[in-house]
Parts: sequence; C-alpha cells; structure tokens
Amino acid sequence: MVAPLTAAPVRALARPELDGAHRWLEAAPPLPRRVAVGLSGGADSMALLLALATAGHEVMAWHVDHGWRAESAAEAAWLGSLVRSWGLAFRSARLASAPGANREAEAREARLRLFARWAREEGVDTVCLAHHRDDQAETVCLRLLQGAGVEGCAGMRPVRELAGLRIVRPLLGVPKAELVAALARAGGPWLEDASNRDTRLLRNRIRHRLFPAMRARGAHPEALFVRLGAQAARLAEELEARAASIPVTCGREGVHVPWPAWRDAAAPVRAWVLQRMARCLLGEGSRLGRRHIEQVEAWLAAGARGGVDLTRCRLERAEGKQGGRLQLRPAGARLP
Repeated sequence: MVAPLTAAPVRALARPELDGAHRWLEAAPPLPRRVAVGLSGGADSMALLLALATAGHEVMAWHVDHGWRAESAAEAAWLGSLVRSWGLAFRSARLASAPGANREAEAREARLRLFARWAREEGVDTVCLAHHRDDQAETVCLRLLQGAGVEGCAGMRPVRELAGLRIVRPLLGVPKAELVAALARAGGPWLEDASNRDTRLLRNRIRHRLFPAMRARGAHPEALFVRLGAQAARLAEELEARAASIPVTCGREGVHVPWPAWRDAAAPVRAWVLQRMARCLLGEGSRLGRRHIEQVEAWLAAGARGGVDLTRCRLERAEGKQGGRLQLRPAGARLP
C-alpha cells in the first residue's frame, strides 16, 4: 500500500497495530524503552517504527532528506505530518548532496553523524535501523563481489557503537516480504523510492538481476548469503580472539605493535591487526584495501627492509628492545 504523496498536513489517523511485531523483536538484541528509528518512509522502516510502537516502546522517528530527488522535501513533510498524527515524535533535516564518487557511503556516514548529534540532544542512547534479512544477503553478496575480507563478508552487525550511540538492527532475521505483508494487512502506508530500481547501482543489480537469475536455477540466494555471512562472522570472532594477544599501542605520532608477535602470527591474524592499527590511526571506519595487505605481505616476504607506503600512512619496522616494533604512521612522518 503506497501512500499518496502530498505536502499537505495529514489528518489524524489511527496508528496501525502490526501483527508479528512482538515475534520480530523477541529475536532482536535487547532494547531500552525509549528509542529512535531511522525513518526513510519505505515499507521496512515504517514497519519497524510501528512494530516498536506496538510493542510499547517510546519511539521517535528521525528522517534525513539528502535532497537527491525533486519530491524528497514533500515526502519529508508528508512523513512528519503522518507520524505526528500517530502521536509519535518526529525530527528531520535536509543535508547537502554528497559530491564524492561513493555518494551512498558518504551519505550513510553523514546520516549516522547527524543521528549521533540528535541522540546527544534528545538524551537517547539507541537508534534502530530497519535493515532486514534480504538487505543482509545483498550486503554479503556485494562485499564478496568487491573482494572484502572476512570482517566485511560477515555483513551488517546487529549492534554497533558510534560516538557513544548504540545502533541496533532488530529486523536482520526477518524477510522483507513478511514486513511488507504485515504492514499491508494493518493498512499502514509507505513510500516507494524509484532509485531502488536503478540498476546502475551494484546493489540493485544484485537485487533485480543476480538474485532472480539464481532463483530461476533453483538456488535460494537469501538463505545462501545469510549463511555465508554467519560463517564469516564466526571466523571473524576467531581472528579477533587470536589478534587480541598482540597489543596495539595508539599514540599521537602513530600506532605500533610488537614486531616478533606480529611477524610470527598467521597471515590472516597479521591482516586483522593491520586493520586495527589503521582504524586507530585514521579513524573508525577506515580500512586498508586488499592491495595494501598484499603489499605488506610481499614486503615481509622480502625481508621487511625499509617500509611500505599505504594510502595516507606508512608502515615501517623500528629496531629496538625485545625485537623492535611494527610502526604505522601518517604519510610523511618519520620514525625517530
């Protein structure tokens, strides 16, 4: 049921009650009574908003308009009127369109930074996002195609922390079709975003071309990639446990680890430690690419003399007591 788009105020409507909401949330990570929801207006985020309200949570809806479509301002006004007519708090902002090559990633980071600021202002510590099982399968497939490592191929985490804000995805185990069906039965309206069918985007090609082609051959892509993601997550946990024995020291001038411990670790553990070092030096969300890891492994195999120039940083071996250390510094910085 797609809502008619109008910028005019929405008359007061009874808030729909969603069947199945309690069952969806029983399998989700624990949530406080007061939460925010990232609301795009699509069926999945509307279902999450109403599910949480149905389950008795005090919910506020947060909407971010990136201004990519001519109708987005009218959609934001419509959503605000609708949500307020249900007696729920609504907050929205319009952000400038991201100019970079990876517009979607930049917009996602901008949205999360805004949510973190709103959380501080509202005294909220948890925001819920409506990613569902189909989204998780697409994410795992997308990252596999992009050559991601184990951590990336684990898909989206049910819970993560960002600048003191807890980000929870309660619906990761729920198929989208189940959300849409429950919302339609309840008479809950939603908006359709035409950009979700734009096959110039890799995710949409996966959704509209690859997955249907797999189904036509008798495969079940959602089950397959969710299972692969879960296996990658278990492997990531094992790598994290092994890497934890190698201490990472973060300082103003760089990041370092004990050279013998890093050198003698298995290659996947070495790569894991390097990613921890990169996050410490360059900020949360920063990652070394596959080519960087391969550069470092080739450098190590050649005797680890000199150093390796990576994007925005340089990796070098520093001599010293107890075998020395492996040092990651900003590009242009030198070892003392």
